[in-house]
Amino acid sequence: MTIGKTIAHHAEATKGAAKKLIGRASGVTRLRTQGRAGQAKGNSKQSGEKVKDAFRL
Repeated sequence: MTIGKTIAHHAEATKGAAKKLIGRASGVTRLRTQGRAGQAKGNSKQSGEKVKDAFRL
């Protein structure tokens, strides 16, 4: 996995976590839900890249 992709996936997961916390603090459930989705998306991309790296020889 390239360093650029790694940084992008971590940034996406971090952005989602921040959105989730802001939504929780302000009581806006839509923002909290969007944050959860963004965080899950970033984490799944990271996992996918790790699986691809594991099978590369």
